[in-house]
Amino acid sequence: MSESSVAAESLLAVDVGTINTRAILFDIVDGQYRFVAVGKAKTTIEAPYLNIGEGVRRAISKLEKTLGRTFLSNSQSLIIPSSPDGIGIDSFALTISGGKPLRVVAVGILEEGSAQSAQELAATTYSRIVDVVTINSQRTQESRIDAIIKARPDLIILAGGTENGAERSVMTMVEAVGLACYLLPKDVRPEVLYVGNQALREKVQDSLSSIVHLDIAPNIRPSTNVEQLVPAQAKLIRIYQRIRNKKILGVSEFDISAGRRMLPTAAAFNRIIGFLSKTYGSSKGVLGIDIGASATTVSLAFSGNAMMKTISHLNLGENVVDILRFVKAEDIARWIPGHFSPDRVQDYLYNKTIYPFSIPGTVDELSIEQAIARQLMRLAVSEIIQKIPEKDNNVLAGFLPWVEPIIASGSVLTKAPKLGQSMLMLLDGIQPVGVTTLVLDKNNLTPALGAAAEINQMLVVQVLESKAFLNLGTVIAPVGKAKFGTPVLRVWIKQEDGTETNIDVKYGSIEVIPASLGQKVELRVLPLQRFDIGMGGPGRGGRLRVIGGALGIVIDARGRPLMLPENPNQRQELLKKWARVLGA
Repeated sequence: MSESSVAAESLLAVDVGTINTRAILFDIVDGQYRFVAVGKAKTTIEAPYLNIGEGVRRAISKLEKTLGRTFLSNSQSLIIPSSPDGIGIDSFALTISGGKPLRVVAVGILEEGSAQSAQELAATTYSRIVDVVTINSQRTQESRIDAIIKARPDLIILAGGTENGAERSVMTMVEAVGLACYLLPKDVRPEVLYVGNQALREKVQDSLSSIVHLDIAPNIRPSTNVEQLVPAQAKLIRIYQRIRNKKILGVSEFDISAGRRMLPTAAAFNRIIGFLSKTYGSSKGVLGIDIGASATTVSLAFSGNAMMKTISHLNLGENVVDILRFVKAEDIARWIPGHFSPDRVQDYLYNKTIYPFSIPGTVDELSIEQAIARQLMRLAVSEIIQKIPEKDNNVLAGFLPWVEPIIASGSVLTKAPKLGQSMLMLLDGIQPVGVTTLVLDKNNLTPALGAAAEINQMLVVQVLESKAFLNLGTVIAPVGKAKFGTPVLRVWIKQEDGTETNIDVKYGSIEVIPASLGQKVELRVLPLQRFDIGMGGPGRGGRLRVIGGALGIVIDARGRPLMLPENPNQRQELLKKWARVLGA
């Protein structure tokens, strides 16, 4: 082993998900931090264990067996720091997405103003809005108090009043919150996060601090047309930490080992997407998406400023049937090769709700689950698009902006039987535009790196620069309108060995340019029919130097938004054709 250029510190990161718990080791390999291995076990939050400890220790034990190393003592506690002979670890990080979503009551002045912003803040972590209480509703003060008591929230987010704005209305809502909490038994009183008019901080403190655990963060709606969630997110993370420590056995033990730095998995994921966008220094954004059993998380960042949504009602776990609140079973069935009735899709959704830990056992079930994943991504991306600041909205309204790269996580994406299936799900669900790279986080490293960033930033940088993530392929997706079969992109290709070819790509098609993983390829691209690929405007192209991915270079000329034919036979023919092109 060569002499290390960094301090020799190993880091063990544990992520406790709804279904699986992963123990991930990072350590020095040939002088650089690298991802070493992962151990995985079933999460033990639910009965019969009702304690994350059993699942965490099983995951760590599997990692020990894989590596022939020791991280747990005879008493099954973590050995920190490591000894000179390599026993133990030097640092530990913990992320959690498992457990029931936080029950949140959003309180504000206006339903479309501060109360909506309170809900947006709640959506940055694993939460479920159980009631919205506003002053402009038809409720009396008594009914507001009753509603809060009935909701039995874990957290109340109290917003309202622009800076130097409303005070009396805000204090009316503070009074309702205070009385409701006072009437609840002490052991079930919620946490309260005040994010309203900062001129009222002292009054709010005086009114609530003796009744509940109160946190105060900067105003999330400082003016009518401005929403700022980021300053309050740090407080929300700490509240999430306290609630998880209080309500889930075993969390406190491992949180102490992590230096009381436990993070929601989504927050850690979001941190890395923001880090990447700052590191790249591009005018493009960086997109991350994770489909989990508890939520779908989508993060979009520009120049280090990340926005995110953790959508607990969109998941592949016990609440998967909630997707039918937003799309019809027919919309899911349309994405499945073969003739599937909407009833069959609906049956699968209800069965998955009853048995959330089940995995697809047949090709048909796999097709249904992958179709659900497409719709989950489409819905999640649509929500994040609505939050994009006007200055960063660099494509037509309703489209994803130019991004580079796209990081994808979640077993349905990363563990698909064929990489072509992963690529096609991402193309169909996210519908990227312009030129980007699709990257698979096959070992669920992104949250671990997000948690590690507080401990060892050098580790994060070096692992991201390594081959721990899979480059699925560069994607070129021209934006525009044309008749099916019309050439919309001309591409000249120069391979690493000097071989030159060119192709015309037709509207409605997917084309793959062969390039082995890591191979350097020079492209000259020219959009036709005034299509746009993000190189200066409609009809403008240029030269690209790209690195071949696992699936080479993919050109998706099917149009945006992607519209499937209404005719079932034509639709089936196209779905099967696209799958064949990508080896799916």
